[in-house]
Amino acid sequence: MPVRVAIVGATGYAGGELARLLLRHPEARLVAAVARGRQGEPLRDVQPHLHAAPASLVVGADPGDAEVLFTALPAGEAAKLAPAWLAEGRAVIDIGSDFRLRDPKDYEHWYAYTHPAPQLLKEAVYGLTELTRDRLRTARVVANPGCYPTASLLALAPALRANLVEDDIIVDAKSGVSGAGHNVDDAYLFGTIDESVRPYGVPKHRHTPEIAQEVRGMSGRAPHLTFTPHLVPMTRGLIATCYATLREGANGARVAEAYATAYAEEPFVRVTSSYPATKATLGSNWCLVHAVVDEPNRRLVAFAAIDNLVKGAAGSAIQNLNAMRGYPETMGLEALPLWP
Repeated sequence: MPVRVAIVGATGYAGGELARLLLRHPEARLVAAVARGRQGEPLRDVQPHLHAAPASLVVGADPGDAEVLFTALPAGEAAKLAPAWLAEGRAVIDIGSDFRLRDPKDYEHWYAYTHPAPQLLKEAVYGLTELTRDRLRTARVVANPGCYPTASLLALAPALRANLVEDDIIVDAKSGVSGAGHNVDDAYLFGTIDESVRPYGVPKHRHTPEIAQEVRGMSGRAPHLTFTPHLVPMTRGLIATCYATLREGANGARVAEAYATAYAEEPFVRVTSSYPATKATLGSNWCLVHAVVDEPNRRLVAFAAIDNLVKGAAGSAIQNLNAMRGYPETMGLEALPLWP
């Protein structure tokens, strides 16, 4: 029997991308679309690309009999609802930020609220599938990574795990405007973003502690992390360029071996022979990684490109669902990128 799933927060970009993918997943049945607005309207009218959604799938307030709930909600909202759902025997895959950080005090510092369910933070599994798939098999709460951390961590992971780099790390990343969601702020209007690139959120972007936490988990040391995100005038796509000083004894050959070995069997991460382009991931769950060694300066420069709404959100969540249920991780995610 297909697993019954619901999307809570079905009217946003991430919710719409989840629905697009889940409607074609052979082992998932989308039984409910939940949102605060547009209730009573068919999902296929609310999300204009979901022509294949049945007319009976109407936006409502009840997740029905779903076994797994995908939450795509503002910060703090999923954590308020999750305890009751878990008590009912459901599982939660949160695309938001509510379970990514392990220390509840970090939510006070970075998100300016007191976490409503701190008891769940130790239980939640960080859902970067490539790094935590063994723990996902028994998870009840999955914290889907942020889009910037997904690219940054996949770019750095082989070097960190092989102990090839020092603790001083710089991440310079650029994302399309869909990463901001349905936001009508002036900063995201066409006339503002067209033909313009701008940094934001420095030095207190909310993805900073998430990247630092997972880097520390891989290296065993607290990093000195500088993270600078930029908004670029495109709809989809994200690229992270990561800089780290090489440790004594590390060189180009060891770096190349570490990356080739780390991702040789990964279904969605490919080490490319040239610099990756965001457009080469469009609409797919692929992450394209490329690593360069600047020998004169003893520095690793590692790149990762993803579609921020797929591998950076909905696709990653479905990959986690597959890992939890014992399905092939590629199930429902086989689509190749669009080009041009």
